[in-house]
Amino acid sequence: MTERVCETEKLYENDSYIKEFSAVVTACVPMDGHFLITLDRTAFFPEGGGQGADTGSLDEAAVYDVQIRNGIIYHETDQSFDVGRTVYGRIHWEQRFSNMQQHSGEHIFSGLVHRLYGFNNVGFHLGSGAVTMDFDGMLDETDLKRLEALANRAIFENVGVTVSYPGRDQLETMTYRSKLELEGTVRIVTVEGYDVCACCAPHVARTGEIGCLKIVDTQKYKGGIRISILCGFRALADYGEKQDSVSAISALLSSKPDQVVDAVQRLMGENNKIRQELFRTRDALIAAQIEGAPSGRESMLFFYDDMDAASMRRAVNEGVKKFKGYVGAFSGNEDDGYRYIMGSRYRDVQAVAAVFREQLSGKGGGSREMIQGYVRAGQQDIQALINCFGKTSLDSGNE
Repeated sequence: MTERVCETEKLYENDSYIKEFSAVVTACVPMDGHFLITLDRTAFFPEGGGQGADTGSLDEAAVYDVQIRNGIIYHETDQSFDVGRTVYGRIHWEQRFSNMQQHSGEHIFSGLVHRLYGFNNVGFHLGSGAVTMDFDGMLDETDLKRLEALANRAIFENVGVTVSYPGRDQLETMTYRSKLELEGTVRIVTVEGYDVCACCAPHVARTGEIGCLKIVDTQKYKGGIRISILCGFRALADYGEKQDSVSAISALLSSKPDQVVDAVQRLMGENNKIRQELFRTRDALIAAQIEGAPSGRESMLFFYDDMDAASMRRAVNEGVKKFKGYVGAFSGNEDDGYRYIMGSRYRDVQAVAAVFREQLSGKGGGSREMIQGYVRAGQQDIQALINCFGKTSLDSGNE
């Protein structure tokens, strides 16, 4: 790196809409098959503040990544350049504008959360998908619907988004959002009537350019809430994908798109009735197997693909009334393993659990009379192990 390198002039700070520019190469360093290029000025936004970097090109060289260190912006390219050469830069505009839509939408949303509920945005990520925001307080469904409606109202009002660089005296009297203690020149982005925040990223000039804002996911996170949103073209694409899914489900269920929830609920109810009938039939079959077992048999195991815990426990409870050895109910398959419940009135089944853990990658435990857990093994291996503890008959519910 030569002595010519100094802080890079950031063209994007005062013109978010700049797509092309010329600049002089100040350094070129080879690195792992690529090259790190520094320029006297750039329109490429580097990764920072939770937002990913711009991509594009310098002359014919592709720009894959952009980083900033100590005020110097590094462009990762697939070609080298001579120091002092003038290059022509092009920003991947669709990516840049999409990021502007997301970031400006995030400012509106975070500003509303702070103003209405007093919560701070303590985490932010803007990549190629949904924007995630972490707040240090909880919001319920009613709050979220209110915030989404107000954010979209701010977008439809098409208010101005401005950038300013207040002096230190002015900053001391201003109320603005910031996650960091800032030094030096502070760049303030103001969404008229909705938010004032320290930010280094490009933004839209007016909120109408954001298009729309949609909450797509929420989850509890570190005592607060993580909210994911999509804005503009990303929100439109997401809506299109979900509309396609609803249309496909609607066709499969022979229902109107606005009635698919009712149709699915009816189908789930019908399936549940069928499942319950199958469970009752299986319970009756198990009871018949237990009742019809020849005298002298000490143990019995049952294997089924899909056996609920209640049925497993009933099978074991009924079996231990007749058999003096072990009774076990196993639900699963050869590939994924089995959940199990085992019991005995006369033998210590904890010993079986211990061998399951040691020899069959098992997990679980319980009392002397009943154990439950998981074992990753096939029927034959389980049968062979139980045979070590006493005479056992293998009965399978798998057809």
